[in-house]
Amino acid sequence: MFTGIVEELGVVRALRLLPESGQLTVEGIKVLNGTQIGDSIAINGVCLTVLRKSEHEFTVDVMAETLAKTNLEWLKSGSRVNLERALQLQTRLGGHLVSGHVDGVGEIRRITSWGIAQVYEISAPPALLAFMLPKGSIAIDGISLTIIDVASDYFTVSLIPHTFEQTTLGLKGIGTSVNLETDLIGKYVARFMGMNKASSNNKPDLSLGFLAEHGFI
Repeated sequence: MFTGIVEELGVVRALRLLPESGQLTVEGIKVLNGTQIGDSIAINGVCLTVLRKSEHEFTVDVMAETLAKTNLEWLKSGSRVNLERALQLQTRLGGHLVSGHVDGVGEIRRITSWGIAQVYEISAPPALLAFMLPKGSIAIDGISLTIIDVASDYFTVSLIPHTFEQTTLGLKGIGTSVNLETDLIGKYVARFMGMNKASSNNKPDLSLGFLAEHGFI
């Protein structure tokens, strides 16, 4: 679990793609402090497990499912990536709960200035937009951001200067892909509501009579 508050910008040193998997080696300093083999690090919002590490580099395996649903396969040597260590219970939750399990990929299609902020318009699949709402949370390449507005095929977010300067979004232009993870709590609520609705015709009403009949009271 992560917060979406990027700790540092790492640099891709190697990406080895195999037919159905890959290995990614990234240079980082801050995120390796206290990190052990088997720990999780989010790379552009993707939760990955440290396989090997040295003083300033670490290597992770990337499974076929991850390659299919994220933009990691488009990285190359020298690419900058957002890095965050897994959440600790004593850490301030400055962003929102981010699982590191990317839902899909969006595309930056417009960037405009609004005062000191940069507003990004990002296209997204309808299945992801269904879980977004104005003032809600979204993780973009692992960055926790607040949604401004949601339309039929895109949503908008605003970046303060610090986020623009300290994350990869400041390096990305129009037409660039981004990893998207919608709000974790919202997905669970929608899932449970859908299950309850689908099964409502098959379950008896929960009443005092029903509880007494089945020995609960």
